[in-house]
Amino acid sequence: METVSPGARSFELPYPPSVNHYWRRVGHATLISREGRRFRKAVCSALAARLGRDPPLAGRLAVHVTVCPPDRRRRDLDNVQKALLDALEHGGVYRDDAQIDLLVVERGPVTPGGKSLVRVEVITQARRAAE
Repeated sequence: METVSPGARSFELPYPPSVNHYWRRVGHATLISREGRRFRKAVCSALAARLGRDPPLAGRLAVHVTVCPPDRRRRDLDNVQKALLDALEHGGVYRDDAQIDLLVVERGPVTPGGKSLVRVEVITQARRAAE
């Protein structure tokens, strides 16, 4: 049985760029685009203010994301995950996004400017009382 730790972290962050706009090809190299770098910098600034000197979360993680798009255009939810999860890692919420065992992404209401509501929790194994 898995339970979720009480030490969850919640954040309100900018709306992420689509994976279609996150990467740019330059010659033989694939790089994060200018838009992607701007997003990552904004997330890291917001996280630095919120986390202070808190160490990155360790262990297996559950992440719940509600993305509130900036307008009513058609958008694929699976296109916003990469930029957001990488920015959370880069900003020090966790050491590696490979720690994520449970990921839930849902669409929220249209919000002027867009935003992402993120909750990250450590998953712990419940111990059996009797052997």
